[in-house]
Amino acid sequence: MSHEAPHSVASHHDAPHYVAARVQRALAEDERTYELGIRVDIRGDQLFLRGQVEGAERRAHVAAVAVENAPGLTVHNEVTVVEVREPGEEETL
Repeated sequence: MSHEAPHSVASHHDAPHYVAARVQRALAEDERTYELGIRVDIRGDQLFLRGQVEGAERRAHVAAVAVENAPGLTVHNEVTVVEVREPGEEETL
């Protein structure tokens, strides 16, 4: 029986760039998010999420995925929500 932690779970011993890469991969692959444009920065025990998403629910999912993949870190969700126009709407310049 192995006592190794699953690869998807962060440990406080992991180097920050490995944790950041794991969170970014999870954000890209998780069915709740599928986000490629979120920047993950780690400073000490603080994890910062930056980028833009479509809608408050997606923003909340981004934070949840980060928390799940970086336990022990404090997640700061600085992701902003952008308005998405329906196709065919005219843009006023």
